[in-house]
Amino acid sequence: MPGTNLTRDEAQERARLLTVDAYEIDLDLSGAQEGGTPGDDGKGGGTYRSVTTVRFDVAEAGADSFIDLVAPAVHEVVLNGEALDPGAVFQDSRISLAGLPAGRNELTVVADCAYTNTGEGLHRFVDPVDQQAYLYTQFEVPDARRVFASFEQPDLKATFQFTVKAPEGWTVISNAPTPEPSGNVWRFEPTPRISTYITALIVGPYHSVHSSYEKDGRTVPLGIYCRPSLAEHLDADEIFAVTRQGFEWFEEKFDYAYPFAKYDQLFVPEFNAGAMENAGAVTIRDQYVFRSKVTDAAYEVRAETILHELAHMWFGDLVTMEWWNDLWLNESFATYTSIACQAYAPGSKWPHSWTTFANSMKTWAYRQDQLPSTHPIMAEINDLDDVLVNFDGITYAKGASVLKQLVAYVGMDEFFQGVQSYFKAHAYGNTRLSDLLGALEETSGRDLKTWSKKWLETAGINILRPEIEVDAEGVITSFAVKQEAPALPAGAKGEPVLRPHRIAIGAYELRDGKLVRTERIELDVDGELTAVPQLVGTRRPAVLLLNDDDLSYAKVRLDEESLKAVTAHLGDFTESLPRALSWASAWDMTRDAELPAREYLSLVLSGIGKESDIGVVQSLHRQVKLALDLYAAPEWRETGLATWTAAALEQLRAAEPGSDHQLAWARAFAASARTDAQLDLLQGLLDGTEEIAGLAVDTELRWGLLQRLAATGRADEKAIAAELDRDKTSAGERHAATARAARPTAEAKAAAWASVVESDKLPNSLQEAVIGGFVQPDQRELLAPYTAKYFAAVKDIWGSRSHEMAQQIVVGHYPALQVSQETLDATDAWLASAEPTPALRRLMTESRAGIERALKAQAADAAV
Repeated sequence: MPGTNLTRDEAQERARLLTVDAYEIDLDLSGAQEGGTPGDDGKGGGTYRSVTTVRFDVAEAGADSFIDLVAPAVHEVVLNGEALDPGAVFQDSRISLAGLPAGRNELTVVADCAYTNTGEGLHRFVDPVDQQAYLYTQFEVPDARRVFASFEQPDLKATFQFTVKAPEGWTVISNAPTPEPSGNVWRFEPTPRISTYITALIVGPYHSVHSSYEKDGRTVPLGIYCRPSLAEHLDADEIFAVTRQGFEWFEEKFDYAYPFAKYDQLFVPEFNAGAMENAGAVTIRDQYVFRSKVTDAAYEVRAETILHELAHMWFGDLVTMEWWNDLWLNESFATYTSIACQAYAPGSKWPHSWTTFANSMKTWAYRQDQLPSTHPIMAEINDLDDVLVNFDGITYAKGASVLKQLVAYVGMDEFFQGVQSYFKAHAYGNTRLSDLLGALEETSGRDLKTWSKKWLETAGINILRPEIEVDAEGVITSFAVKQEAPALPAGAKGEPVLRPHRIAIGAYELRDGKLVRTERIELDVDGELTAVPQLVGTRRPAVLLLNDDDLSYAKVRLDEESLKAVTAHLGDFTESLPRALSWASAWDMTRDAELPAREYLSLVLSGIGKESDIGVVQSLHRQVKLALDLYAAPEWRETGLATWTAAALEQLRAAEPGSDHQLAWARAFAASARTDAQLDLLQGLLDGTEEIAGLAVDTELRWGLLQRLAATGRADEKAIAAELDRDKTSAGERHAATARAARPTAEAKAAAWASVVESDKLPNSLQEAVIGGFVQPDQRELLAPYTAKYFAAVKDIWGSRSHEMAQQIVVGHYPALQVSQETLDATDAWLASAEPTPALRRLMTESRAGIERALKAQAADAAV
């Protein structure tokens, strides 16, 4: 939509001129059940009346500025009592405010705003179970302006008072405590000073459970909400327990009481992200209300999400970044502290959370940091288009990894003492990175300027290698850590740089068949070569592991002797974290074409049976499947897939009945079953003629079995319709859409493509489901004609759809399975001729890099 971008320069100038005091927002959602008033909202859906009154101060008489609004129609604009012509002042999603007087100003805007089905602005969803409408807002980055007129930037904080008209008997939740309605009108108290993007409204006949957090005579009301159709699956006690653990740990570490009047967590449908940190009203994707059996890894991920959003109440909501270039700090801090809470809080169920972090979040960071789009953690965000594509592995995972490194560098106590000073100094205000680093310098005594410049203002990843010399008796005579700074990927900006690392070196011996740590040395590594005299004169252990305990952010390589020991005994580490680090290193080598895909498969098969951490097991399942689909030599791929599938079935049958490992192996087997006998087993499990002791073939697993049967041509539309009849829910509709799109026929592919690319009527969740079914690794030939169709359509898609919907299509439909020079050439030709926006160019070059990486890995595998 033209005019929806906002540059940093524009935001800085507006912040210089304006100080915003208060918003009063009046929304008429009384027609929400019927879809609102039919209107020209660009989606064929309905609208609602939005009235915004905002009071603000102007620093200079005669200043010109603007307020943001994305709306189908504006009926009134009244500035300081004077009516302005909406047709003259409302253009390109902005209302121009010319010749503002100095001092206090008041603006009222009356508009028709649009319900969406894209997960942006005010999203409207109708539950197929009860045919009731459920609404929620999602405003990050710039979508509060889809619901009310706003100065849409994080440093123009204000108070917000919502008045909402809604159908009687519904629930209305916002940032302030819910008042008793007067008839069908809810009038909320004003919020504290917060940014526009963390305001929220959740409206509908939601089911709720309530409790409280009690401490030092203070009570914080807690609420959990979901749709009634999910209520039977809502494990509220478990969610409250994780939430209270977070309150306890964060209030102690931050030395600052929870800053809002209540804390609600609302599980909402068709949510694009994992969750959103709206002040006191966190929205969470309702797939986290588990309808079927899941492994403990899923509960761990959900708990991390809950704690991540709770941490944001302080870091992000209480104290907010001035501009989006510090988005990384907002997200990285929440990620680091949520995982630290899981690892260190008394009574935590997941003290191994750093293992999960090493095996999932960090591998995401390493992958992102080797793309042409890699960028410094502290990215240069020139406008909103920049930030919209910056919710990536650098912002979340590398940033959190570097914060973990910073904690090791300054000390954990000193880190949190600095954070405590930071919160007290900047409560309800806005900050820059320098404000936090200054506080940490004071508490730690460390000069962080050089550290910041090398870690936060440069891109790329370092490699750490051991250099070892031993004598004839096996005694170490010399040990040093060699640091390398590989060239950045072609097209990436910046130069490689060597960085200061705080690392641990672990010495492991093989005892009774187990790799046991016998020594740990912690030290600073800087420059190209760092000597480690502590190891000189000691007998060489079986394994010397750099970056033990995963303190720093770096790719680690093993020396030849350690690699032999790890290859033979990877599953024999007594602790989960060194196993995870070794697994991650092996995966990194596979992606870098240093370890052929078939050798990675052999390594996994030799050690995965000994892996106790279910999260690691499931990560290995995903990585093996990806390696076979993309990195294996095409002529060997089917052999590898057959080997893997047979091994998965063997592990499934051998797993403890009813265990998490059994369920994980059932899913892995179902995802790749290929022979007639294997597919017969899937069909038998589905129709009840086959059983595996302890395996509950429940709703979600049934869909997994059916989707594979559909993708292999064993399940037709009649079978899909019958399964949907068993599961007449929104989740069932999504699964059915995936199954239909997965069918291996030209007609099924054409219908799926048309529903996503040629029409814009699908809501976000169904569009995602269709794309997921359309792209099947076993159907490369069937999908090949869509490469040209993709490049013909992609620019128009980007220009005509909302950001979330366009990005789903651009990334999801890129021909990533067509690993060939022809795909690279087609991408290059498109990039040269289409003149894409910077954001679209970035997404395309990232996808192109995946083809390049796969070609190199396939060549390495073919050379074996």
